[in-house]
Formats: sequence, structure tokens, C-alpha cells
Amino acid sequence: MNAALLGLITIVVGVGGCVGYFYFSNVILDKFIFPASGPKAGRNINRANQIRPWLFLLPAILALGLYLAYPVFSTLWLSLTDRSQGGAFVGFANYSQMMEDPKFWEALRNNALWLIVVPALSTAFGLLAAQLTDRIRWGALAKSLIFMPMAISFVGAAVIFKLIYDSRPAGAEQIGVLNALWLRFDGGIGSFLWLRLVPSLLFLALLAASAYVAWNLIKALPNTASLGVKVLRGIGAILAALLAVEMALLIFGVLTAELDYGEPQQWLTIDLWNNFFLMIILVWIQTGFAMVILSAALRGIPEETIEAAIIDGANPFQIFFKIKIPQISSTIVVVWTTITIVVLKVFDIVFALTNGQNNTQVLANYMYNQLFVALDWGVGSASAMVIMLLVTPILVWNIHNARKEMR
Repeated sequence: MNAALLGLITIVVGVGGCVGYFYFSNVILDKFIFPASGPKAGRNINRANQIRPWLFLLPAILALGLYLAYPVFSTLWLSLTDRSQGGAFVGFANYSQMMEDPKFWEALRNNALWLIVVPALSTAFGLLAAQLTDRIRWGALAKSLIFMPMAISFVGAAVIFKLIYDSRPAGAEQIGVLNALWLRFDGGIGSFLWLRLVPSLLFLALLAASAYVAWNLIKALPNTASLGVKVLRGIGAILAALLAVEMALLIFGVLTAELDYGEPQQWLTIDLWNNFFLMIILVWIQTGFAMVILSAALRGIPEETIEAAIIDGANPFQIFFKIKIPQISSTIVVVWTTITIVVLKVFDIVFALTNGQNNTQVLANYMYNQLFVALDWGVGSASAMVIMLLVTPILVWNIHNARKEMR
């Protein structure tokens, strides 16, 4: 059957089925189950009105149960069984096997790095773009160009950057943009500035930010009443401190690395740096999303607060960081956490470019390899449950914040 015709039939059947369901279910409810006539008409109307919302919710509940709840419980059960033994229950043996796999810890470490770098850079660049594009005449065009990568699939973006990272043998013409630029460096002052100083300053900024976050979390611990919040802040402080240590090691590595000037580089095989080359792709895509949301938030700031700051003598930087940022902090958190969820599920980019080779493994790609390559459904399902456990607190946090803002 023609694809266009099939799509048209699907739309007609889908929309028609929904309309038919809602129409006939209401007819049955009002005419046969609780008719609005007779001596009990008032009671029937009230009961029908109590049931009617559930008629509208029923298809969504069934769909969520079929496509969300059932797969979760099924995956949980698979993670506790061994398919090679006929589905025998083995408890946490699959989780133990996963914990003993170095690739799992590599994936967990890389995911932690992605979680720190991608949301931070995407939100920062998006906020910067939102602020700057609102101050120029051709801001709408600039926003369109920055948002355009959101229309590209992750695989499509990976193919684009695969060409950017392409490497040909020495002496051959380089079609990869990055190698074409790299061959311009010969160890002079330009090489020092762009390959050592600039990366070191970027990592130093991340180190300072991580240390600042860790210090504030530790400082707030004595004033926290709830034990749960204390535990979360303690874990956050430890993670921030570990990130600061990681950034310090990266600075040392950048400053002491021996660089092969004049030789084409296989960028996606350079240990650790290849993860950052992959992260750049997701940052490029998500910056547009962050920009659009934060631009709307900036436009919603009352002009009176900005005018009062100007009268008090505040400069543009003080207005931005001390007036605007605090007023859109809740929006920044929502953008940050939404991108974090995307990062936790990142798969396409890694699969298309490296398939987890050269120490670039992430949890979703590890799960795929275990399920569909190694055919180890137990360990693959266990890794899927780990991803779900990591995503769930962020989803709960987003829902909690959304409900709090609606009150």
C-alpha cells in the first residue's frame, strides 16, 4: 500500500476512533447507565459527571499502562531472571555481573561527565544567546539559525560531525574541518593559545564553579533540617568535589600533553577528548531549545525592576546577573533538568560515531550492546533499570516544581 495512503488511513481511523469513543461512551453513560430522567435524575447526573472525566482519561491510562508501566515491570522481572536457564529467577545475579563489568563503570563515568558538561554548556550558551539576540535588529534570524539544529535528528547531527572530524592520511587533502584547522598549527604562539591556554581556562572555570557549588552545599548542611535533604546535599557536594578534581587533572593533562603538530588526528580515538567531541554535538542541538525557553523567560521579567536597577546605577553585567538571573532561576532549573534527562538517555550520537569504542561508552549504548549484540537480556535489563532509576528523581523534581508553580 502507498505510504501516503496508509498515513491518511491511519489519521482518519485514529481521529475517527477517538471521536467515536468519546461520543458513544457519553451516550451510553447518559442514556443507559445514568439516564437524566425519572425520580433519580439529579443523583444520576451527579454520578455521570463524576465518571465522565474517567472516560476521557481511560484511553491515556490504558496506553500508559501498555506502553510504559508494563515494559517497566517486565524489564524489572527480566533483570532478575536468566534467559539462558529458561527464565529462572536468579535475584540480583545480573546486577552483580554488571557491576563486575569494567565497561559498565566506564559508561557510568562517561554519563556523569556528560551530565555535568552538556546541561551546563547548553544552558549557558542558550542563556547567552537569548540575552544577546534580544538586543540586535536581526535577532529573529539569529534565533532561527541557532534553533535550526533542533530540527535535525541525533543521527543526522552525528553524520554532520563525522565529516567535521574526518581524517585522511598525511599529505592527502583533508575534508574534515577540524583536521584542516589542526594542520595550520605548528607549535607557535597560536598553538599555545588555542590548544593549551584556552582549554585550560575553560577547565579552570568549571573547576571554580564545581568548587563553589561543593563549598555552598557543605556550608548549608548544618542549617538543613530534613535528613533526606542533608543526604542529597552531601552527595551533591561529593560529586562536585570529584568534578573539581577531574577538572584539575584535565588542566594538568592539557598543559603537559605532547601534540603531534602537522599530522592529521583521529579525533574520536583520542582518550577522554573524544567524549568532549561527542558532547559538542548534543550541546549544539540543545542550545537552541535552551535559548527559546530562556528568551521567553527573559521577556517576562517586569521592566520596573530593570528600570529601578538602572536608576540605582547598576551596569549591564549587574543587571543581568543580579536582577535578571534570580528572576528566571526556576526556568533555568527546568531547562537544566530537561536537558539532563536527554543526556541520561543519549544513545544515537555515541552509536553512530564510536559505538562505545575508545572509552566512549554510555549507559544507553551499553544497554543496547548487552541486549541486542551480546543477547544477555538479564544484564541489559539491569542496565535499563539503572537508567530508569537515574531519570526518575529528575522527573519527580520537575513535576514537583511544576505543581508548586501552579499553586
